[in-house]
Amino acid sequence: MSQIITNLMLVRQRLELAALAAKREPEDIQLLAVSKTFPARVIEEAMHAGQTAFGENYVQEGVEKIQQLVKLRPWLEWHFIGPLQSNKTRDVAEHFDWVHSVDRLKIAERLSTQRAEFPNLSELQVCVQINVSDEHSKSGISLTEVETLCDAVSKLPNLVLRGLMAIPAPTTNVHQQRQAFAAVRECFTSIKVKHSNDVRFDFFDTLSMGMSDDMEAAIAEGSTMVRIGSAIFGKRDKINT
Repeated sequence: MSQIITNLMLVRQRLELAALAAKREPEDIQLLAVSKTFPARVIEEAMHAGQTAFGENYVQEGVEKIQQLVKLRPWLEWHFIGPLQSNKTRDVAEHFDWVHSVDRLKIAERLSTQRAEFPNLSELQVCVQINVSDEHSKSGISLTEVETLCDAVSKLPNLVLRGLMAIPAPTTNVHQQRQAFAAVRECFTSIKVKHSNDVRFDFFDTLSMGMSDDMEAAIAEGSTMVRIGSAIFGKRDKINT
């Protein structure tokens, strides 16, 4: 058995145990394998172990892998999870299924317009990214701006507003981890309740929170999608395209 298959089994076990500890159903939490800096062959290996959703942080690298694995495209779901610049939106609109890192209306508008250029594609699923720890080095908007941006994004054609994404400041303190995730969950719940009768928010169901070092805290606070990279693929030291 390969190391990646073993790692996937261990991560799935962690996810299940965390869900049960939180009195949640494990199947309500999606595992997103973050394959940035790793070659297409390891994605194919993970797919044969039952993993179908993959996350990429860099547009060019992600597009190259999607093209390399084009024969497997019907079975794979590609998520763009990194910072997104305006000059890269067209490639993302053309190749990805999800975007987790919408943090300004201009980006969403470009994705909406450019997705329309590919009528064979379904609507692009998007999350608004929150900079919950107010880190200058990270993308995302403040908690106070989230509802306004969500409302604007929900009105755009060719996009489906799915939820919120956050990457809190790294810490080994579980209490601090949970505090940050709880703030995002409370924001998510507030928006969902406020717009419960609004069809534009019918698919607002995703909390993209938690990575290899804090997935248990994220799941305890309601994450519906954890983004796991190093615990599956190993340590990253350079881009191996």
